[in-house]
Amino acid sequence: MSKATPHAKGVYVHPQALCESAAIGENTRIWAFAHVLPGAAIGADCNICDHVFIENDVVLGDRVTVKCGVQLWDGLRVADDVFIGPNATFSNDKFPRSKQRQNVLLETHIGRGASIGGGAVVLPGLHIGARAMVGAGAVVTHDVPARAIVSGNPARIVGYVDTKPTAPAAPSPAAARPVPTAETTATSVRGVTVHRLPLVADLRGSLSAGEFLAQIPFTPKRYFVVFDVPGREVRGEHAHRACHQFLVCVRGSVAVVADDGTASEEVALDGPNVGVYLPPMIWAVQYKYSADAMLLVFASEHYDPQDYIRDYDEFLTARRAAT
Repeated sequence: MSKATPHAKGVYVHPQALCESAAIGENTRIWAFAHVLPGAAIGADCNICDHVFIENDVVLGDRVTVKCGVQLWDGLRVADDVFIGPNATFSNDKFPRSKQRQNVLLETHIGRGASIGGGAVVLPGLHIGARAMVGAGAVVTHDVPARAIVSGNPARIVGYVDTKPTAPAAPSPAAARPVPTAETTATSVRGVTVHRLPLVADLRGSLSAGEFLAQIPFTPKRYFVVFDVPGREVRGEHAHRACHQFLVCVRGSVAVVADDGTASEEVALDGPNVGVYLPPMIWAVQYKYSADAMLLVFASEHYDPQDYIRDYDEFLTARRAAT
């Protein structure tokens, strides 16, 4: 450790590391052959492992772990409690050329509590949401939502952190048995219910129906239909302040993730007689669309952009304030 570079209490720099920055938080540890440039800022209780290079315009929060063989280039912003696995790669220039430096660096943001798996590649200018998990070897080409689990090349959403599947409310349409009356099942997510609606089948075909207020707990003012969604794309990713919604996949199948900020469940809408009710202040995501999926959504309110909460951290803050 250079005598000209004072550090906070408890900071440890291995004798074979080079730490040129004074902006190192308390109790951070920097191990052998790591190199931290003067402009970098590293929070408290971080662990910077062997052979890590950190450039000048890099900010790390508290309790960040950076495993061996990682290079953190200018423009990277890492929030608290992030894990970066060995040999993960971050880029900050979409069109790199030797000795040609871009005028404006693209910032990449890694959200609080996120994990980047070993060998993953994150392209420049992206946002990795809070508590998201990037699988080992994934190539991330688009923003990753909060709590999403992504893998593959290009990386696609394959699940959500701490989200349990809800027991199927009905078998697939082809095997569905007639159901004369509606059945409602509560979930662990506050106010969210799964509905198995009446289904009548005979030689003339099948029919499913629902009655508002009797089976669907509000009177709708609007409906919309989502279809022709590329199978791996994600929709929703927001909460409503006042609007109630009821979702039915009238053709094909889709998965709905409902999250109240504490509990999270994934509901499979895999039949035209299966619906899910989402009250206000529930964060909802729809993904795993089948190629033929057609999602019908009833809403209690007319469209109002001010009713939407599109940032997950803002949702959590609003949810805490409401309880």
